[in-house]
Amino acid sequence: MALARTCKIMFTTGLLSLAVACGVPSAQEGTAALGAGGGQAGASAAQAGNDLKFGADHRFPSGVTISVGSPESFKPSASAYPRSPRGAAFDVQLTNDGSTTYKLSGLTVTATSAGTPVKQVVDTTQGFTGIADAGKDVAPGRSVHVTLAFAVPQEATQLRLQIRPSATEAAAVTYCGPA
Repeated sequence: MALARTCKIMFTTGLLSLAVACGVPSAQEGTAALGAGGGQAGASAAQAGNDLKFGADHRFPSGVTISVGSPESFKPSASAYPRSPRGAAFDVQLTNDGSTTYKLSGLTVTATSAGTPVKQVVDTTQGFTGIADAGKDVAPGRSVHVTLAFAVPQEATQLRLQIRPSATEAAAVTYCGPA
């Protein structure tokens, strides 16, 4: 029982420290829940110590190396889902520097804007189709390029992308910056 409680405490502490450090408005701004407040506080906040800036590389213990480019703003087309006033697109480069084949289907990417989860945009008109080659295996020494897009507010925002190479790998990396 103590182990389960310790894990919950550590998990909660980690989430809170990441959210606060990456610019989620504090409770002093009149919010009861993380990310419920608006304003410019999130857009000007500094990076957390463990977060990476867009463009940086991160190598996971499995040997998979990830790089996420800076967000590019775009206006989603009328056929895009979900409907959004603006989107932020990211180029993701994944290189398998490990010794075993990497299954791209394990890649998980989630995003938050000012602490609130945002949805991935699928806009086939503009080429944003998500991970189209999800069934693809990446052999050692090979790379794959994916472009992902997320729905964001019209105004500038602090965006966080969390990337986990597989559900079985405990490690995740978070990229944080203005979008």
